[in-house]
Amino acid sequence: MLSNDLPRSRWLAALLVILFLGLAFAPFLFPGVKALNVAAKVLVFVALVASFDLLLGYTGIVSFAHTMFFGIGAYGVAIALSAVEEPSWGAIALGVLCALAVSLVLSLMIGLFSLRVRAIFFAMITLAVASAFLTLASQLSDFTGGEDGLSFSVPELLSPGFTLSEEPLVTPLGEVDLNGKLITYYLIFAAVTAIFLTILRIVNSPFGRVLQAIRENDFRAEALGYRTVVYRTLSNVLSAGFATLAGCLLALWLRYNGPDTSLSFEIMLDILLIVVIGGMGTLYGALIGSVLFVLAQSYLQDLLRLAGEATEGIPLLPALLTPDRWLLWMGVLFVLSVYYFPTGIVGKLRERAVLARLKGMK
Repeated sequence: MLSNDLPRSRWLAALLVILFLGLAFAPFLFPGVKALNVAAKVLVFVALVASFDLLLGYTGIVSFAHTMFFGIGAYGVAIALSAVEEPSWGAIALGVLCALAVSLVLSLMIGLFSLRVRAIFFAMITLAVASAFLTLASQLSDFTGGEDGLSFSVPELLSPGFTLSEEPLVTPLGEVDLNGKLITYYLIFAAVTAIFLTILRIVNSPFGRVLQAIRENDFRAEALGYRTVVYRTLSNVLSAGFATLAGCLLALWLRYNGPDTSLSFEIMLDILLIVVIGGMGTLYGALIGSVLFVLAQSYLQDLLRLAGEATEGIPLLPALLTPDRWLLWMGVLFVLSVYYFPTGIVGKLRERAVLARLKGMK
């Protein structure tokens, strides 16, 4: 199932199992609307970051158009469901297929026409294309809803009003409503798990090994007979496709989509930060980085509020620990993570495991 790409570290394996089980049972372990929204956002980011890591970590391509494909998936589902009077699974399938088709064409065009240039020029081209698409989505108000976005209904099974049981499920940590929101969460969980395992299989296949060879030295890969432009283009297409599916899942969860929701450049920055925190070229880093980043983004303000109240009598500290300064502390945490984990959390844990084995051999 893991395509022989094992964690190679006991601490990493234990951490991954804890995070996987935590997400699998999140609705029951952490009852509440906010906790469920955070868990769903983590899942979406796992799929999105893993798809970007296929491009950056395994192929060595820097692209700023990843959020464009993410937004195409979200808009595909949003437009399809808002265009019908009665939401159906057929409308969702049509929206997903149309979004995948648009992403396929755009990623193919970007890859074939742009991947022959140097890396920095390709990054600038993708940034220009993504900015143009964001502007287009904001101005085509009749089609995309413009700046206001699109709100839509989902099939009854996924609707919060749908209930499996009138009585909530009582757990030691609280009550859990067995409704359509819970079904949507587990639909996203299953889809993200399938996407993650598929990407894991791709990077550990012969095709994935060629991508890694291109990342290390594209001239040597070309000399061995591999058409690097073709492989890079295929990697770009696959990455765009998985990002599109992640966008579809986000739209189903929110039942809304707008430019700031899925096309914002801030999302692109978040993806880059998560990749660095978790570790480039390690898909497991997408899971660990997404959990840490989204938790910090969602709960850091609450922690700062509690810390500010606890240090109320100490000079300067309450002013530094105010919730309004959460971005400052977010930056501090990121700097510390890069300083102590230069190869990412996954890379650091694997390095320690290797050093421990070498010491054991001596």
